[in-house]
This record gives sequence, C-alpha cells and structure tokens, in this order.
Amino acid sequence: MSAQTKVLAYLPNDMPPPVRLVLLGLQHILTMFPATVFVALLCGFHVGTVLLGSGISTIVALMLSKWTIGKFIPLYYGSSFSYIAAYFAIAQAYTGKAIQFATPLPNEVLSTMQAGIVATGILNILIGFLIKTVGKAAVDKVLPPVATGSVACVIGFGLGFAALGLATGTALGLKEADPKFLLVAVFTLITTIAFSVYLRGRGFMGMIPVLLGALAGYALAFVLGMVDTSPIGKSAVFAIPNITFPNFGHPLVWTAIFSIGIMAVATIPESTAHLYQISLYVDRTAEEMGREKLHLDENIGWNLVFDGVGDFLHGLIGATAGTNYGENNSLMAITRNYSGPALIAAGVIAILLAFSGTLAAIINTVPMPVSGGLAIYLFGVIGMQGIALMIENKVSMFDPRQLAVGATIMVVGIGGNIGYANGLLPIPVPPIFPNGLPAIATAALLGILINALFLVFKPAETTAGAGAPASE
Repeated sequence: MSAQTKVLAYLPNDMPPPVRLVLLGLQHILTMFPATVFVALLCGFHVGTVLLGSGISTIVALMLSKWTIGKFIPLYYGSSFSYIAAYFAIAQAYTGKAIQFATPLPNEVLSTMQAGIVATGILNILIGFLIKTVGKAAVDKVLPPVATGSVACVIGFGLGFAALGLATGTALGLKEADPKFLLVAVFTLITTIAFSVYLRGRGFMGMIPVLLGALAGYALAFVLGMVDTSPIGKSAVFAIPNITFPNFGHPLVWTAIFSIGIMAVATIPESTAHLYQISLYVDRTAEEMGREKLHLDENIGWNLVFDGVGDFLHGLIGATAGTNYGENNSLMAITRNYSGPALIAAGVIAILLAFSGTLAAIINTVPMPVSGGLAIYLFGVIGMQGIALMIENKVSMFDPRQLAVGATIMVVGIGGNIGYANGLLPIPVPPIFPNGLPAIATAALLGILINALFLVFKPAETTAGAGAPASE
C-alpha cells in the first residue's frame, strides 16, 4: 500500500468534525427528501411517519453493518418507487377508489399495507442470509455486472422524465415549460455542476456542492418570488408522527402480502447495483488516498439483510417500503464523502424533521425547479455510475449474451418508465397489478431470467470478454 496522500475525502469509517458532520448530513437530507416525500404524498402515507422510518432504518442499517462486518456500508434508506403499483392496487381494492395525491389513506388501509411491508422485510432478510450462505460468486452468476449495471442505468435515466417535469413545471400539469422554472432549474444545475467540478479538492467546500447549488437556486427563486414561506409560520413547532401497526387479520391481508412482498425479489438487483456502485467508488477513493480498500461488494448478503430490517421496521410503524438510495450514492461519488457517521447524522436530522413541523416546513419551501435542477444532475449520475460499473467489470459489448441482457433491461425499464403513466407497463395482472406491471422491476426480472437461460443452456464459450453471464 502506498503512502497516504493529501486527498480530501471521507471513507466509510471516517468521522468528520462536528460542524462538517451536520452540513454533510443536511446535504444527504436535501438529496433524499424530494423522492422520499413524493412517494409518501403519491401513495397516501403520512410524510412525518415516512421521514421517521427513513431516519430509523438508515441509522439501524449503518450500526448493524459496523457491528457485523466492522465497517459502515454507506447507504441512505428512503422510500422505494418499486412498490407504488402495489399500494395503488390495494387501496383500490380496499376503498373502491384511487389514492388522492397528498391525502393520507385511512389508518385501517395503511395497517393492511403494513402487513405486506413487514413480509417484504422478512423475505429480504431470508434472501440475504441465503446469499451469505451460497457466496458472492454464485450471486454474480445470477446477477452479473451487465444486469446490475443496466438496472442502475434504468433507475437513473428512467427518472429523467420526472426530473425534467420538476425542472420545467410540467409536473404540475403545465402544457409548456414555465420560463421562471427553467431559469431556476438551469441556474441550479449549472451552479451545482460548477461547484462540484471547480471546488473539488479545494477544501471542505468542495464536499458540499449539492448543498451550495441548492442554496444558490433557492436564492434566485426567492428573488423571483417563487418561495412561499407562509407555511413556516403556520406549522406546529412539534408534531407527533401518525403511527399505525400492521393488521394481519383483514381479508385483503394476503393480497397485500403477495403484491407488496413479491416486489422484494424485484428490488434485489437495484439494491445490489447500489452496493456495487458505492463499493467501486469507495475503493477508488481509498486507492487515491493510499489507504486499504474496503471491498464492500463482498457483503451482498448483509446488505440485503439490512434492507430487510429497514422494511420490517417501516412496516411496524406505518412508513413506506424502502430501499437504499442511488441519489445519495451519486452525491457521495460527486463529493467523495462516504462517511458512515455523516449518514447517521442525516438519519438523526430525518427523525427530527418527523417531529418538527417547523423544520419540515422550511425544507418544504424549497421550490420545485430547485429540486428539478438537482434531480437532472443526480439522476444522471446514477445512470452514469451504472455504465462505470460495467466498464470496471470489463463487460463486453461485443458478446451477444451481454447485449441481450443489457438491451432488454434498458428498453423495457427506460421505455416503460418514461412512456407509460406511473411507470406501469400496460400488462395488467389482476388482482395483484390491475393497473399494469411496474416497468423497472419487470425489466430487472426479465434480465435475470434471460441470464438464467444462458446459465442453464450454456452457449459455446467465446473470448468476448470478462463478466459474461454464463461464463465459468
């Protein structure tokens, strides 16, 4: 190992000074907030409860990773988009009508959904321990880099339309882009990029470009009269989150368990891709710093166990099913801040937001185009990380097997997520998915199945490159 160099970065077990710790944690919150809260508003969950679950699951997962493997796995846990179709189906079956945006569902409906979220957590835990038993090599055969990398690309690029909707104002139903929205979004995007490029390696300021970009965009939006601060004065200083408990006695409980629980299988490629991404960037940074590589990607099984524990806890209190966030992975890759303690700080802030109406109201004053400008950058980086993952693992784009797996995942995932309402393919499967199959999850499963065919019916070996799905 070479001598340590003067590279300003934090590896997972590094502890930043107190002020930096808080600022880095706040930057994580700004990054996760839009998607985590949006899922809650879209699916009829209580925002405060979802923030509480997000903070608790992040802290618990980090502490468990430190306890079990001696190092933090630096991931932030927020609401997952993969379960939206299942929530809609259950609410429709239970109430006879669709979920209304920003209107919480009755507690009895949430309690039934929670049974499915608890089941999702248990299933993830069991699969995690199974993977720990069979080993990483076996998992790599089922989930080769071309699959995990392509899933990461789909997650990032498939959210591109949503990012543009935030940036232009069309997410509010506008038929044409609002010039003010565009100005603020582009300004936020450009300043964030400028901060991340030109401040990198120039002290602590180079580690908070997203926070600086958000503040710059917020300032411009304020000057343009786009910031509504009135909710801050109207909000309660202290607010207790709405806590509900899972109900396993309702007639629809098995529908909830199956329709929500089955999505645990579909989210495994997403979670694994995030782990591989962060492992790649952590080890590259460690190498630049002259420090020992951590090889976090060897802990796939534990990672899924921690995912499952998080969902189990969410199901107990009434939060949405979650996942580790690619947006925060992007943030860490941009800033080279992989500190586990900084993520724990973010979890603490999320819990405080859950109990503080004032703090939550302040965060909610961030205008949509500011979030849109950040989303263009962060979602794009998720997709680019997927490409980096495939390059790092020498995935050959001249091998027809690799092309088959990647192409199927990309087209079904990106095309379906962008082209159809709510990212649902027009393939209803009543009563589980009456509105259609979720595109990203379906794409991931198709890629896994195609790769499985190559494992069972092995084609002749080629010299097309490393990482082939069926290679021995």
